Amino acid sequence: MDVGTLQQQRCKNAQIHQNTFLSCTAMQTIFHLSEIPKAADTLLAYAKEQSSRVIALNGQMGAGKTTFTAAFLKALGSKDIANSPTFSIINQYRDSTGKPVYHMDWYRLRDEEEALQAGVEDCLYSGYWCLVEWPEKAERLLPENTIIVHLTTNEDGSRTLST
Repeated sequence: MDVGTLQQQRCKNAQIHQNTFLSCTAMQTIFHLSEIPKAADTLLAYAKEQSSRVIALNGQMGAGKTTFTAAFLKALGSKDIANSPTFSIINQYRDSTGKPVYHMDWYRLRDEEEALQAGVEDCLYSGYWCLVEWPEKAERLLPENTIIVHLTTNEDGSRTLST
């Protein structure tokens, strides 16, 4: 099951149970690279409104997931510099209050078992901010209130960020 199908299924389940699944409420913003900070602020406000701290970033290679994560960290007031956690799987940063912010890249994971061995569940259910690149590698591990984000590159070089 791909992430889009998972999101649709969660929306159906939420409607059946009369709960609100966070990704059912849509958000979209189009931005150029110079406007990434504004787009990060928009997603941060949306996530706070939805009371979610886990964000799954979907996008093709080169769409700007790590660059966007760096801007999101800045929106949280972090002084840390985001690096791609492709090889480490999980990078930990600090927000402006000193609380952890987790940035995960699941690209190299073979399956959910490997994700569990890497300790991703501890991050996902910690209550702290958590941004996940390549979430489709172990999507069933994502908390139900995860905000599923799609980052696409447009013909004019701008990006579209949508939930």
